[in-house]
Amino acid sequence: MNKNLFTYKKSGVNINAADKFVSFISTISSKKRGNKKNNNIGGFGSVSDLPKDIKNPKIVACTDGVGTKIEIANLLKKYDTIGIDLVAMSVNDLIVQGAKPLFFLDYISINKIDLKKMKSIIRGILKGCDISECSLVGGETAEMPDTYEKGKFDIAGFAVGVTNKKNILNKNKIKNGDLILAIPSSGLHSNGFSLVRHLLKIKKVNVKKNSFLKKELIRPTKIYVKEILSLVKRNLLNGCANITGGGIADNIRRVIPNNLCAEIDLNKIKPLKIFNWLKKNKISDSEMLKTFNCGVGFCIIINPKNIKKINKFFSKKYKPYIIGKISKNNNKVSLYGKINWL
Repeated sequence: MNKNLFTYKKSGVNINAADKFVSFISTISSKKRGNKKNNNIGGFGSVSDLPKDIKNPKIVACTDGVGTKIEIANLLKKYDTIGIDLVAMSVNDLIVQGAKPLFFLDYISINKIDLKKMKSIIRGILKGCDISECSLVGGETAEMPDTYEKGKFDIAGFAVGVTNKKNILNKNKIKNGDLILAIPSSGLHSNGFSLVRHLLKIKKVNVKKNSFLKKELIRPTKIYVKEILSLVKRNLLNGCANITGGGIADNIRRVIPNNLCAEIDLNKIKPLKIFNWLKKNKISDSEMLKTFNCGVGFCIIINPKNIKKINKFFSKKYKPYIIGKISKNNNKVSLYGKINWL
């Protein structure tokens, strides 16, 4: 071959490396849930079956990323958990409407394909899919040498789920007198990391040498699929909200009818250690509440008579607890009291 000829590889894109990565994904994903029947990896599109036991099926779709938590993964050189985050951020949105996740697709864009790094990310994605009881059916890998700096990358996820038309959780099911329960988060989940990283930079904190932060900042997002769908199946939910960017108020507001209000007592919220640490670093209560989940990863809205039935579906660590109630008011959300930071 003439060495003077221009090639795609010389421009920074290695198709052979990408092919090896696709082959790796195909090999490990074919052993996972739902992928043995329809091996979609490597094709132009994915083929999936709709569950036969669902009458009047409705498709629900979501997409999300993990934000600048990626920079924490790069800092710590740990990539096996952000794949779980990626799946969690989409499937936790699907279940808000009572949908069971069916399949997941990923998009990875990177400066230069690093097989070790990308294999680690995919293993995390597959673990997230396994927890969610859905299949990784495809995705896209883009090597973009001039778009990203050396070592930089981004990931996005796309989830599709299905629900029976009668089981769709919508605003109409929420009634005056319903209780609002908080399900604990596992930590920061995947929101607010730009503020966290700014704080670390200003405070000159060496995360690599801080065992507490090193563990907390990369802790994966809790996936609530199994617990929430168990409640949906038994018709024990009137509504729910995934607490992500915007915090408790903004996310609960999205599911409250115009004539009702979610009254939330901040005194009842149980913040985790990582949020107490953040609060001690000159972040106001209002900023904490609109940026982070503050220990509340997911909220469910229920009829008071169902509270005992609901508790048995959760482990001790993620046991729901009451933080408020639904009242007649057009404000949609009312926060009162103050979080008891430690």
